[in-house]
Amino acid sequence: MNAQIQFSGGFQNAPIDAAHAFRVAMTVMARPGEIRSLSGSQPPAPLSVAAGTLLLTLCDPDTTVHLAGATDTDAVRQWLTFHTGAPFVAASDADFAVGTWQALGPLGRYRIGTAEYPDRSATLIVECDVLQQTGAELSGPGIRGTSRLSLPDGAAFRKNAAQYPLGCDFFFTSGDKVAALPRSTQIRAEG
Repeated sequence: MNAQIQFSGGFQNAPIDAAHAFRVAMTVMARPGEIRSLSGSQPPAPLSVAAGTLLLTLCDPDTTVHLAGATDTDAVRQWLTFHTGAPFVAASDADFAVGTWQALGPLGRYRIGTAEYPDRSATLIVECDVLQQTGAELSGPGIRGTSRLSLPDGAAFRKNAAQYPLGCDFFFTSGDKVAALPRSTQIRAEG
């Protein structure tokens, strides 16, 4: 890999860019179904801008990452190692996992926390072709009434939510767009 590519693409002004990205990440997690713009990094393909920016913001040398499917490239590994120092692990040991829905599956591979430590679960960053506020109906904390979000597999997310307070949390990324689905959100079939 070209060293220039490996070392480039990170935050231009790390403290400000990371703070902005963290705020966007926490906002979408607190407001399931809301879609926001998230930029600040230029990750190597096939990572989207939003997925790369999330990884730079949320990962460090103590945060494990699983790269699923096409995201598991030398370029992505070297870029993340340089910018975050995050170690790469199998799905079962991951704090964060990134890839398409098909590459990430099945969900049973990821940690869902324990009764004593429900926070010790994985967060999956699902790369999507498109994000839209249509499709599955969402309700629960952070949602006034209901919201909608295009989900790749409503049944899998309903099963995940049924395990609450255990389960995985999700970010959905497409280009520079991001949305989130915490495990506390209830999902109804598309209407």
